[in-house]
Amino acid sequence: MQENDINKSQEEEMEIDLLELAMTLWNKRKKLAVWSACGAVFGLVVAFSIPKEYATSVKLAPEVADSKGGGGSLGALASMAGFSMSSSSGADAVYPQLYPDVVSSVPFTTSLFDVQVTTKDDGKKMTVRQYLENEIRAPWWSTVMGLPFKLLGALRSNDEPAEGKKLDNFQLTVEENGLVEALNQRVSASVDTKTSVVTIDVNMQDPLVSAVLADTVVARLQEYVTNYRTNKARNDLEYALKLNEEAQSNYYKAQQRYADYLDRNQGLAFHSAQTMQDRLEN
Repeated sequence: MQENDINKSQEEEMEIDLLELAMTLWNKRKKLAVWSACGAVFGLVVAFSIPKEYATSVKLAPEVADSKGGGGSLGALASMAGFSMSSSSGADAVYPQLYPDVVSSVPFTTSLFDVQVTTKDDGKKMTVRQYLENEIRAPWWSTVMGLPFKLLGALRSNDEPAEGKKLDNFQLTVEENGLVEALNQRVSASVDTKTSVVTIDVNMQDPLVSAVLADTVVARLQEYVTNYRTNKARNDLEYALKLNEEAQSNYYKAQQRYADYLDRNQGLAFHSAQTMQDRLEN
């Protein structure tokens, strides 16, 4: 009986609280309507102030040089667990797990500055560097908040970059370093640890620029890997030829020593001479 009375009292209190809450909301309906309208207007302003972004994604399936490099059944178990053992067993040092580091490296990023792109709306032709400097739009609050820092930077920087100066990856200016960071935020690469599939993502405010830059990144990455493997094969060939020349030279010298010994000891029947002859012949 006591438990039933307690439950009834709690239900009555909840009903009373809900009624009071409903009455409070109804009495303050004008204020709620005003705040809701202000929130809606603020949300619309924020939504229309943020520029549109267009994303392009490309997937690459890398070639596997050695199908037995994963360690047989152990490699299969590792792949089921989300790990790949093929990268450490192969002879290739640039395996897919390193592709994101290659794409985000300074030399690779700065090589994209001179890529020619064309905007979709007005058909302007420019380089990626010019697009980042002149065509990228930011929300108005970002411009307002960043204005003091730009003024301080303009006051502190006394050195003006010389016209026609070549870009040096070891000595980037403040502007060039900012462009590298901005491009790294818009161009990225990721690797699936199970399948080793490489995904290239490019985000730009123009769909045509995003697509062209994504295609260029893929081509440059393939060119980088191809050049690395070609140079590695060329170095291996040079080393093999060097070893072959050394072995051939040693063989010819041993042949000459054997012939000289036969000329000096022709007709001898000593066992020591026969032993030396067999040794030289071997």
